[in-house]
Amino acid sequence: MKATPPTPHCPCGSGKPLADCCAAFLAGTGNAPTAEALMRSRYCAYVLRREDYLLATWHATTRPAELGLAREAPAKWLGLDVRRHEQTDADHASVEFVARYKVNGRADRLHEISRFVREDGRWFYVDGEVA
Repeated sequence: MKATPPTPHCPCGSGKPLADCCAAFLAGTGNAPTAEALMRSRYCAYVLRREDYLLATWHATTRPAELGLAREAPAKWLGLDVRRHEQTDADHASVEFVARYKVNGRADRLHEISRFVREDGRWFYVDGEVA
């Protein structure tokens, strides 16, 4: 009997296998049901260096032309802690999170309160305030 390789856990920290968590969003076969789910999938996109997904889920009014991830020193993402998810009305929400990472061996963290908007049933990242 051949051993089944372990299923990789989703980088977003949910504890679920990637296939049962953010994979469908990253593949474009599903939409994140909440701003928090979109935030988690965007963290996965940073871990996996999926600039295409990050740009596609960034609201058109604030989206940069590119992120330049391929030109930057790669970050080693160490973990995501979602501290708060607040939906202010049906189509607006904020997510406070801390993402830990290392670049060139130097540890750092990003503590942000991100704003999200839902249009036509899809959540988009608008912008964030570094806390």
